[in-house]
Order: sequence, then C-alpha cells, then structure tokens
Amino acid sequence: MSEHDDAILLRLSNVESAYGPIKAIRGVSLRVRRGEIATVLGSNGAGKTTILKTISGILDPRRGTVEFRGEDITARDPALIVRKGLSHVPEGREVFPLLSVRENLLMGAYTRADRDGVAQDIEQVYAYFPILRERAAQPAGLLSGGQQQMLAISRALMAAPVLMLLDEPSLGLSPKLTQEIFEIVVRINRERGTTILLVEQNAQMALNAADYGYVLENGRIVMEDACERLREKEDIREFYLGLQAVGARGERRWKRKKTWR
Repeated sequence: MSEHDDAILLRLSNVESAYGPIKAIRGVSLRVRRGEIATVLGSNGAGKTTILKTISGILDPRRGTVEFRGEDITARDPALIVRKGLSHVPEGREVFPLLSVRENLLMGAYTRADRDGVAQDIEQVYAYFPILRERAAQPAGLLSGGQQQMLAISRALMAAPVLMLLDEPSLGLSPKLTQEIFEIVVRINRERGTTILLVEQNAQMALNAADYGYVLENGRIVMEDACERLREKEDIREFYLGLQAVGARGERRWKRKKTWR
C-alpha cells in the first residue's frame, strides 16, 4: 500500500502506548484501506487491545500519531472520535445490562439526529441478528454471551460508522456462534461498505474473513501481508493455525497438531 494512497482510511505511525511503566505497544505502524477488513493477530498480551484503545481515544499514546479520514485524531476525546465515524466494539461486550436490547441500540445512535435513519438501521440489525428482535424488550444482562456479542456489534452499527473496531468477537463463544458472528461481520463489510479493523486470537477465522493482516508480537508488528499470503506462510501455519509440517521441505504437507490434556 502506497504511503500516499488516498484510499487509506486509518493510519498509525510509530505509535507507542503504555500502562504506567509498562510499554504495551512499541512503534506500531499500520494502515487500513477504505472498504476492507484488516486484522491484527497475536497471542494474549501481545498488545492487540491496546492498539484499538489508542485508536478510539480510550488510551493516549506516549508517542506517534493516529490519523482517521486524513485527520490527526491522536488523543482526541472518544466521543468526538465516534462522531467522526469510528465505533469500537470492546472486548467483553460491555452492554448496558439493565437497559433493554432496544434501549442499548438507541444508545448506540446517541450522536445521530436522523430519526428515520435510526429506525431503518434498527430494522437492519434485526435482520442481521433476528434473536435481537425477539428479545428487544428484554434486559441486555439476561442475554447469553453470544447474544450480547451480537448486541454489542449492532449497537456499534447504530452510530453509522465508517470504521468499526472489533476486539476479540469470538471470545468465550462456541465454534458455531463464532462462525455465525464472523459471517455477519463479512456481510456488514460487503453490504454496508463498513471498513473493519479486527483483533482476534482465532487466527483461522480472522484470516479467512479479512483482506489484509498484521502479526503483533510483544507490542511490535513483525509481519504484514494480504491474508491469502499470510495463510501460506510457514510460521503462521505452525504458530497461529496449529498446523504441523510433514515431509521434506519441497513436498510439505500440513496436519493438525496434537493437543495434550
């Protein structure tokens, strides 16, 4: 991707963020093009969540810049960043448990004044996740974990974002629910044109859904490429996809690694 590509929606340049004396990300630079799904892969504690918090203004970086839609938003107020078209679905969902499902959705649209558009978007998220229509009057705290994840994504969509940040959407979900969530994420990207930056430990799902990927280790980007090429890299296959090479190097086959209990 060219440094001067007008299609770049989000750009991080040499960003460093910390929690007290502990540096969580170190010199991170990445770019997300308009209309794509980009993913950041990495083990637990690699700094993935910190990247998203820094982008959305929850955490101020020690150095570096964050640009969104060509504007420097480094350390800006999170509410202002939302108004500029960026929504953040945090790890752990963080729905409003005492509010109903519908009230949660309306909270997501608090920056909007177009009542007809809000009503249309509520209908659209109900089409994506029909269970939310069925539970519209139910307190969000009584939803299952998977249903709360659906609600968290839908609430973020109610802000009509240009860019949506998704933090570990598969966390704590069954494989079936994970598959369902990722299918809807891809639909949102394709049908609404919403650009998505996804951080995820489930590398298989992330690489299948995304267009471009970054690999984060110990707070640093150590690899980046189109996801179709990342899936073929030996290190990715072995350390993130749980595959093991079998046979001579020129005749490599891959099998699922054994897991021990």
